[in-house]
Amino acid sequence: MHGRVKVKSTAQQEEEKRKGREKKLKVYLTVRDAIFSKRSNGELDEEALQFTQQLLCSNPDFATLWNYRREILLHLETVKEEDEIQKLYEAELFFIETCLKMNPKSYGSWHHRGWVSSRLPRPDWTRELSLCDRCLSLDDRNFHCWDYRRLVVKASGVPVDQELQFTDRLIGSNFSNYSSWHYRSTLLPLLHPEPGSEPASPCRKQNNTHTSPTASPQTHSHRVCEEQLLKEYELVQNAFFTDPNDQSAWFYYRWLLGRAEREELISCVYVSREGERVAVAFSKPVNALTEGLMLVLDGQQQQRVEWRSAHPRFRHSPVWLCELPPGSVSDINNEHNLTVHWMEKHTHRDCALYTGRPESWCRDSATDQELFRSELSVEKTSVLQSELQSCTQLLELEPQNKWCLLTIVLLMRALDPLGHEKETLAHFQTLKEVDPMRSSYYSDLCSKFMIENTILKMEYAEVRVFSLSDKNLSTLCHLDQLLLVTHINLSSNQLVRFPPQFSMLQCLEVLEADDNAIGNLEGLYHLPKLEEVSLKNNRILYATKQSCSIPAASQIMCNYFHFLLVIYFYCVALHASC
Repeated sequence: MHGRVKVKSTAQQEEEKRKGREKKLKVYLTVRDAIFSKRSNGELDEEALQFTQQLLCSNPDFATLWNYRREILLHLETVKEEDEIQKLYEAELFFIETCLKMNPKSYGSWHHRGWVSSRLPRPDWTRELSLCDRCLSLDDRNFHCWDYRRLVVKASGVPVDQELQFTDRLIGSNFSNYSSWHYRSTLLPLLHPEPGSEPASPCRKQNNTHTSPTASPQTHSHRVCEEQLLKEYELVQNAFFTDPNDQSAWFYYRWLLGRAEREELISCVYVSREGERVAVAFSKPVNALTEGLMLVLDGQQQQRVEWRSAHPRFRHSPVWLCELPPGSVSDINNEHNLTVHWMEKHTHRDCALYTGRPESWCRDSATDQELFRSELSVEKTSVLQSELQSCTQLLELEPQNKWCLLTIVLLMRALDPLGHEKETLAHFQTLKEVDPMRSSYYSDLCSKFMIENTILKMEYAEVRVFSLSDKNLSTLCHLDQLLLVTHINLSSNQLVRFPPQFSMLQCLEVLEADDNAIGNLEGLYHLPKLEEVSLKNNRILYATKQSCSIPAASQIMCNYFHFLLVIYFYCVALHASC
């Protein structure tokens, strides 16, 4: 037994650890109380710096201590020379590095480092970039470090092309580096902006110059020029062919296929002699009460009109309504010219109500606005066709790959949404089978695409009838694009409600929605022209009428419509019980 080390029992080890923890805790609490005492007494000295440093080395997420250190450092700035301040802050940076070794994702440490760097008389940005490189080499998804790097890049004026090369290196070493892909998406519009648009910059002031109402939404895009875009397709294709199941490259690819934000404009003006109403549709939800909306009728500004959203619940809405003064446009023998000015955006839309016509409108079609797809050049079309072929080949090798399936759908949408409609529907069915956890998402996305296609077909046919029966629709969207629709058929789907946005269908006269699972009729109570409603075989137990601030005539119509619904459902229930 001689010469052999005695092995302590587990109980002994635990007791020693407990005593060690208690000793450390006692010291920790003693120092903490001393710090709080010094701060309450307003003591801003170097001893307090030492005390806070002692605790932050073991617990860098103690935000109060970082705040106290900043108070001390700001005080010391007032009593020290510039060289002393430089040394003080350099020592602080060294100390923060120690804390980052303890916790590389410490919010307090990274925030404090950014503050210290901004206070340094002579910051060494090269050293800070090097620190970021080291941290990202250890964890390329450390978003704290990415945020700090952006701060350093902005402060030091690092060229954008140099940062783009940095993302090249990281992506080249690891295709799964989502942070690098995302950073790349913020750099490309700066370095290779789309012609006709300024580089995207959060600091750039909006240019409020007058724009044509029919201008393409792409003219104010923060997008990448086509030449660079084609190169990016090749880069990302290499990534997802290397690892088809990694989502990082697929997400970036979706960004490449994405579209620019729509230009803010008045997309439609509708005027009706019946009720003397005006409806205005915008390219995105706005608050017309604060946006400076002005109505001019036959050269006279209408001061007394009151704008309201399509539904009382909405403060921001794509569709806004107003009633003209009585007798303004009711005489069908008179012609009227109406102009809606959007003062804040310096744009307007004209509409002429001709003699003998009960209503009129002026609008951009979905194709004019490039809502659902952009016009593609011959070169880009060729490249996307090639991308589609490549993804199809990959799908043959990876038939269960949901990322590949979804990307094929997006490529088909970009190339020809109507021409690839049947294939798109088939791919959505496959997606639900291979990824059942997201089946509802795919159903909603498929519904969105079918609605877009139907809007395009309706506009090509120049009709005001919207029919999507027996299509397994699970949701309704783009309802602002249906402002002029008079007849809509949504029967035999999977709809569960008429959302408040349904009230934007201000011209709707006939609604068919049989054989769904609808249990909420909220969107139907603000449709002034609605005459016929068919809701057979739904899940409506009772119809409720919420109070709403609408004109008296519309209120009477809503009450009457509500009465008819109640009687209808009562009769259906009575018939079923017999």
